[in-house]
Amino acid sequence: MAQTELSDTHFFNSFSLVLGFLIAFAVILFLVARLIGVDSQEAHVLLEPLRLKAVQHNIAPFAHTAVAGQDNAALAIAANPKSGAAAAVPTTGEQAFTKVCSACHALGINGAPKVGDHAAWAPRIAQGKEALYSNAIGGKGTMPPRGGTTWPDATIRMAVDYMVALNK
Repeated sequence: MAQTELSDTHFFNSFSLVLGFLIAFAVILFLVARLIGVDSQEAHVLLEPLRLKAVQHNIAPFAHTAVAGQDNAALAIAANPKSGAAAAVPTTGEQAFTKVCSACHALGINGAPKVGDHAAWAPRIAQGKEALYSNAIGGKGTMPPRGGTTWPDATIRMAVDYMVALNK
């Protein structure tokens, strides 16, 4: 029995010694690699333009504040978006209704008069198209101006005309 315990103790001591040497060797390799790479890391990784751009994007503030008496031109919203917004403008009232207006007016969400509900539309139609146009362009109640789009007045008017035609 004593021979087995001595053998086990010798194995664990030998195993611990080998494991200790391997760990020390790994730490020394790591330190040598850090010493060799410290100069090249700054030149090739930390100063890489794409990385710097990503860091600037990540640390940029979410919002900007306009300060009275200072130039706030950088805060202005672009009048013409650079994306394909012109292609997204519908050419008919039906297309405009299908794209945006139907989200609320098809189901009567947020108090929007439902298409086909002649009782809800009759007083609005009686006010005249100009009143409907101004409400659609300027917003009314929970409906945002232009239904939340950036479409021109002519497109909004086509959508209103289409909805009025559906509810006469």
